[in-house]
Amino acid sequence: MNSSLTNKRRFSRVDFNTSTTISRGNHHWQSHLVDISLKGALVDLPEGWDGSIGDEYQVAVILKEDEVAIKMAASVAHIQDSRIGFRCEHIDSNSITHLRRLMELNLGDAELVNRELSMLDQA
Repeated sequence: MNSSLTNKRRFSRVDFNTSTTISRGNHHWQSHLVDISLKGALVDLPEGWDGSIGDEYQVAVILKEDEVAIKMAASVAHIQDSRIGFRCEHIDSNSITHLRRLMELNLGDAELVNRELSMLDQA
């Protein structure tokens, strides 16, 4: 990752390898999550996907055998190196609860996650 992008990051990212579904209208693509933060997700570019920067999608990150998912409305922030960076535009209360727990478990720092959650209002 280039240093200017790293310097712009205000939210911790967690590497997490799991299935992800990207949806827009009646179109659905299966992908894999590379990493996730409170502000978005990085996924592998799925075969047949033809989106552009700024396009809006529904992104579902599968946590447990299709039973639990983090679902967010997201826009394409960047496309680079066969990966799509999504910016979270909206996330429901159940999904943010699951995302928060995932972040806490993987970062090992609940206070850091709390600080980042408080920054969401300012972002």
